[in-house]
Amino acid sequence: MAVLDWVAVARESAVLEYVSKPAATAGIFGVAASLDVVHGASWWWLLVALVFCLLGDVFLMLPRDAFIPGLASFAVAQMMFAVSFVANGIDGGQLVLGVVLITPLAVLLARRFVGSMLRGGHSEFAAPVIVYLVVISAMAVAAVAGGSVVAIAGALMFMLSDSLIAESRFVKERNWHGVGIMVTYHLALVGLALGPL
Repeated sequence: MAVLDWVAVARESAVLEYVSKPAATAGIFGVAASLDVVHGASWWWLLVALVFCLLGDVFLMLPRDAFIPGLASFAVAQMMFAVSFVANGIDGGQLVLGVVLITPLAVLLARRFVGSMLRGGHSEFAAPVIVYLVVISAMAVAAVAGGSVVAIAGALMFMLSDSLIAESRFVKERNWHGVGIMVTYHLALVGLALGPL
């Protein structure tokens, strides 16, 4: 379903995207739900996060502009991913490492995207995007603190995917952005879903 979604985006096939995009996320949810791991708090928060990702998928592919509801859904998902990492246990030293690595990246992204929004007359998006950037950065820090290499890779892929969305929407859209956004997004979800292993 993920590969079909990449094809749909590349070919600009709305019908195929309406089927494959939510189906891919639902499939990843199914994988996470069936993992042979302890079904503790961390696992449940992960499943809740994936449900909010599915909601965000639906909002962002609607023909009308539902960017803010989509952003809000993914913001909740990022918080749930972070709670999942914390519930699984985090290391203090790795937490500091996560802050040191992620904070400068978040500041650079904020300067680029918010500056472009303000210059381009999209100031109404600045505050929600800043809040989202703080939330996804906190999720990435929590992933580093959790120590799962697969989950860390997923968190970084999520930041990359969302950065491509912001780049495309507020800075300059390029032909490959649509497919790049979806490939990195699906890799992110796979990494986060398989992190508990």
